[in-house]
Amino acid sequence: MAVAEPESVSRRRAPRADAIRNRAAIIEAASTVLAEQGTAVDVREIARRSGVGMGTLYRHFPAKEDLVQTVLRRDFTEWAESARAAAADAEDPWAALIDFYQQALTGYAHHRAIMEHFALTLPTPDPDGLGQLRLVLAELCDRATSLLRPGVTADDLLLLLVSLGHAVQVTDECRPHMWHRLLRISLDGLRADHREPLPADATPDIARPQAGTSEKSKPSHPAPSA
Repeated sequence: MAVAEPESVSRRRAPRADAIRNRAAIIEAASTVLAEQGTAVDVREIARRSGVGMGTLYRHFPAKEDLVQTVLRRDFTEWAESARAAAADAEDPWAALIDFYQQALTGYAHHRAIMEHFALTLPTPDPDGLGQLRLVLAELCDRATSLLRPGVTADDLLLLLVSLGHAVQVTDECRPHMWHRLLRISLDGLRADHREPLPADATPDIARPQAGTSEKSKPSHPAPSA
């Protein structure tokens, strides 16, 4: 017969209310600071803004990378969902595509850590992050099939988002609105009235494992052509 644990033991093992509040405060402060300063931020600044000591911060997040990854996963998901929601609200398929890129790149421009992280997702794939975006773009691509030039795929749209993200990164401080112009030029090039065949792409689909290939066994970079 199982013996119930003393109530004092159960209380001791349950997270204390102040510990829960401290963790939430650390994450919120880290989100703000990472958006402003990027991943190079000093964790002492995060502790200061969250109102906790360094010991408390390290009890919750023993390494800076633990905190950065926790915040990035949350903020990346919220960023992708916000862009998806903007697209879903547009009834016109082309307007939905424009709204997605506008919302995604606007959010990207205001979050330096996401900007830094997302710029690395192709050479070092983040299956969860890229997978979220690819699903949204696949849906938008399907909705706008008749409006897109022949041969455009969801992977093309994802790579365009990554490329425009780089444009935001390099122009954000000197010409913060330049990416709006580049977005318009890029989207115009996707329209169906451009009938020239697109070059073939023999590389695997982005953010989607190939049949019989695990994420761990896949090479990080495509093998060079013979």
